[in-house]
Amino acid sequence: MQDALGCPQSLLVFGATSEIALATVRRLSSRLHTAVLAARNPDQLRGLVEELRAQGVARVEPVAFDATDTGGHDELVNDVLLGQQDELERHGEMAVALNVVNYVGAVSVTVPLAQRMREQGHGTVVVLSSVAGERARRSNFVYGASKAGLDAFAQGLGDSLAGTGVRVMIVRPGFVHTTMTAGLEPAPFATTPDEVADAIARGLARRAEIVWVPGVLRFAMSALRHLPRPIFRKLPL
Repeated sequence: MQDALGCPQSLLVFGATSEIALATVRRLSSRLHTAVLAARNPDQLRGLVEELRAQGVARVEPVAFDATDTGGHDELVNDVLLGQQDELERHGEMAVALNVVNYVGAVSVTVPLAQRMREQGHGTVVVLSSVAGERARRSNFVYGASKAGLDAFAQGLGDSLAGTGVRVMIVRPGFVHTTMTAGLEPAPFATTPDEVADAIARGLARRAEIVWVPGVLRFAMSALRHLPRPIFRKLPL
């Protein structure tokens, strides 16, 4: 639920221990009434739970959630799982696990969530995609493929919900400086969890359908997406 200014009053977050999720919850906390925070290890959320309660959020509920347990899903998860490409290429089970979390898990929880939101007639599903899904690159094509699938699913879901009062907002960040990406060479236009959170808040306020973080990536990825394959293969990507 959002107020007249487009600020969420009720927030449901899966993968809540990720740095992007934590920054987003803090960014949106000023007008929150309810925050349900789901993570594989809810104990890691104690600090955030206490912080939100101290700020006056009436209901703060940490819950256990495993994105790979698709049989029990009934709500949304959008968390980032990065793997080392060389390991993913050598070990098929690792590539499958990454896709289960990034794509299968998200689809499994979003379908029933969208149905319940359709019944209530309002709300916004925020899907954390990635610019990596715009065109799979040889340096991270397993991860990129999982995000490409998620992005396409989210676009179709948004179309199917048109006119119901429920919206889908797709967020496409570039390289994000987090603990998970520490030690990796930053890509151009790298960003931070706080900057992603700010972009999400602005996108919710203006009822955006797609949010690029930073915005310049919209044009950079458009150019990259349309490069002829022989040229694309020569790029150090």
